[in-house]
This record gives sequence, C-alpha cells and structure tokens, in this order.
Amino acid sequence: MRIATYNVEWMNSLFDDDGALLNDDEWSSRHDVTRAAQLAALRTVFGALDADAVMVIEAPDTSRSRDTVRALENFARFADLRALRAIIGFSNDTQQEIALLYDPDVLTATHAPQTHPAAPRFDGSFRIDLDIDATEDEVVFSKPPLELLIETSSGTMLRMIGAHLKSKAPHGARDRDEVMRISIANRRKQLAQAIWLRARIDAVLVDADPLIVLGDLNDGPGLDEYEHLFGRSSVEIILGSGAKALFDPHARQALQRRLGATPTTARFWIRPEQRFLQALLDYIMVSPDLAALAPTWRIWHPLDDPQCWADPTLRDALVTASDHFPVSLDIVL
Repeated sequence: MRIATYNVEWMNSLFDDDGALLNDDEWSSRHDVTRAAQLAALRTVFGALDADAVMVIEAPDTSRSRDTVRALENFARFADLRALRAIIGFSNDTQQEIALLYDPDVLTATHAPQTHPAAPRFDGSFRIDLDIDATEDEVVFSKPPLELLIETSSGTMLRMIGAHLKSKAPHGARDRDEVMRISIANRRKQLAQAIWLRARIDAVLVDADPLIVLGDLNDGPGLDEYEHLFGRSSVEIILGSGAKALFDPHARQALQRRLGATPTTARFWIRPEQRFLQALLDYIMVSPDLAALAPTWRIWHPLDDPQCWADPTLRDALVTASDHFPVSLDIVL
C-alpha cells in the first residue's frame, strides 16, 4: 500500500463554488502559474504517485457555498485517479482544509474524532500555561487535525491523523521588536498544539492501535532561532521518545545532522534575498508496530530524487504544482 502526504499550495483557487475545475488561463494563486498549468501539473504528480491514499494539505475549502469533497472528487475524475473518494473532518475558516483522497477498493476511511482527559477532540480547546505565568491559556487549532479510522480491504485496522500546524510567520509586525514578540508567541502556540497532538498519539498507542501521523508540521529542528528559547521543535515533541516514539527517517536524519545536509520537502522563494529556501516540513510518522514492518519512505523532490530528475515531465510538474513536494510511504498491511 502507498500512503502519501502532499501540501498543494492554494488548491482552493482552482475550483469554483460548485467544485468545478477552473481549467483556464487565468492566474492561479501560485506566482506566475496559470490555473490550467497548475491543474495539469497536479494531474501529472498525482498520477505518478498512484497512491492508495493521499493526505491533501491545503485542500479546497468547505464553507456555506463550497465543498471540499465535491471539489477533490471532481479533481480525481479529471486526473483519472483510482483514489477517487474524499473525506474531511472538522472544517476551518482558512480556506485550506485537511482531507484524505483514497481508493475505495483498497480501504475505507471514517472520520473518528476521539477525546481523552489529556487530549480533547481537535475541534475543542486545550488548556496549557504557555508563558509560565501560573495561568492556563486556551489553545485551539486554526486547522483541526483530521483523525481517521482506516480499514484495509484485507481487514487491517489502523488510525491516521493528518495535521497542518499553524505557521509561525509574524503577520502584522511593524518593527523588529514586534517581529520577535509575535514570533515567540506563535511558536508557543505551535508547541502547545504539538503537545496536544502528542497527547492524542499517546492515547492511541495505549490502546495498541497502529498509527500514522502525516502532514505539514511547518516546523523542524533548526528551522529558526526561536527554537533555542524552548529547547525542542514541535516535530520532536510529536515524535516523542522511548518505546512509544514515532518514526520518520527524514526527521531522524535532520535531528542527527543539525549542521549537515538534510532532506527537504518544500522550496520557497525569498524575495528580499533573491534565493530559494528549502526546508523539511512534511512528514509521515508511524508507530513502532508499523515501523517494524520495514516500510519505505520517499520524498518526491524534483532536484534530489534521481527518478524524478530523470523524468523531465514529472520534474517540471513537481515544480509547477506546489511549493511543497509529496512524501510517500510504501508499506505492506
């Protein structure tokens, strides 16, 4: 079975309110890329992935006039995918949903949010002292993680959590001091979300359910200078430690090689510096029982993966489709 996660930059902009594809020469929300060009590139990438299930980050919006499932299933027909069913959980107001696109002949997926004394449902709130002032703060997810119960056609049951943690960008800052204040506050909130997610992971593992946590964590070891104020990245918190630690080989490599080359899953243009920034933001973490099955991970990076590089059509599509690249997991279940 192949399971993937893919952050598709502003996928919502590629559909009208009825979920029909805007396959035209108007500009998409990607810089200098038309909607037709982005859709064609996405068709190529999803087709090459040929995954049984894809956790789509920044999936089309669900709101009063829009429907994520309708839009994604229209895209699946356009791209001739066997992963032609879609499911979301709690919608949000960011126009960037978390959704699973999957092959119904291979698995069934059910939105199965759980609550626990240490980990409320992801559409609720989590109380934690963020700034060590002896007063609990209330934390919410701007994009509630998608918690699914998965059953494969062979009868294997597992849980899956798709996540997109909040960005740490200091929006609204007017000077350097305000940039620092907002950045630190945002990192506190993100770490609190990571603690909340890890508490839910612990509850799943206590029940001995196989678990996959995947998506864009918008963080990683050494990503910015504010990490040093807190000691750990949210990735390290979610991975955990000891017998119940989750495993992702790219995260492990990054943690072990802070000063060396590390894998990357995203590529952003930094306008003031006139260069690209590459970062490891997208992960597929598995519980120890699944790690014992010797799965294989792959980052579909057009410049780093030899097979992607050797296929000019796929290579160009990966660059055109999104500022993130897919990550896949091949596993026998």
